[in-house]
Amino acid sequence: MPVDPDAQNLLAMLKAAGRPPLTSLSPEEARAAYLAGRVLLQPDLPQVAELKDMSAPGPHGDVPLRFYRGATAPATNAPALLFAHGGGWVIGDRDSHDYVCRKLANDAACVVVSIDYRLGPEHKFPMAIEDSLAATQWLAKEASSLGVDPKRLAVGGDSAGGNISAVLALLARDGIAPAVVFQLLLYPAVDMNMDAPSFARIPDDYPLSPSVARWFRDHYMSDTKQHTDWRASPLHAESHHGVAPAFVLTARHDPLCDEGAAYAKKLEDAGVRVWQLDMNDQLHGFLTWGKMVRAADAALEMAAATLRYAFSTAK
Repeated sequence: MPVDPDAQNLLAMLKAAGRPPLTSLSPEEARAAYLAGRVLLQPDLPQVAELKDMSAPGPHGDVPLRFYRGATAPATNAPALLFAHGGGWVIGDRDSHDYVCRKLANDAACVVVSIDYRLGPEHKFPMAIEDSLAATQWLAKEASSLGVDPKRLAVGGDSAGGNISAVLALLARDGIAPAVVFQLLLYPAVDMNMDAPSFARIPDDYPLSPSVARWFRDHYMSDTKQHTDWRASPLHAESHHGVAPAFVLTARHDPLCDEGAAYAKKLEDAGVRVWQLDMNDQLHGFLTWGKMVRAADAALEMAAATLRYAFSTAK
């Protein structure tokens, strides 16, 4: 299937701009370039009922958070999504995914708490997991004072954030993280081996190419022996039985496509309820390009609909 015309226009714009490949930049330069791109590609920010920055205590120091209460979310006992942003565990922050979090909070009528976890290479695996676990534990503990229902917590995120969310769902199944009712996995990275067939079919001039994906991984991981650690590669967890129901979004023109589909199949084989959406004309990262790629809002609305359903059926 050809790439969506909106995404094709974006690719042409990036090529004309002569943007250097991410692999030629330092992590600091990559972060600045990523945030600059978000300003150009992020739609106007919708209003939410409540917005505040806060932090949670963590094993490596305070973890910055951003709290959103959707425009129609209840003021008390609201369901909540812990959101981990994408960016290959190296780039991205609360600002880069501000629109996505506002959109999900409004469309799912819930609270969203965005986690600004520590990034590599300064903070290696598993610090991003440890920060995110601490944020989840803090939210469950402080739920009442924040107007959140601790029995209706979900985890979710895109790309690296989908990786973190899948791990949190497994930790919740094992009683290490607070219980969650749903996991929202948006083109997740779930296998650090990065050898699925989709890695061989994606060209190197896409925003997330195979070489860029491996550049991210190698800044995050300390040792190749960690690649099969299930906290880095949840696809390789010993068992997926008993984890929360999932929504798994894949984009066909994405090196992570096949591992995301494999993860959905693993969950299904383990008896987990899975809603899988494969957008066969999209690139990795399109959810944050809503100003240029109109399918981004459609996909976010579908993701929000699954959240609303999960929250409405939670007991």
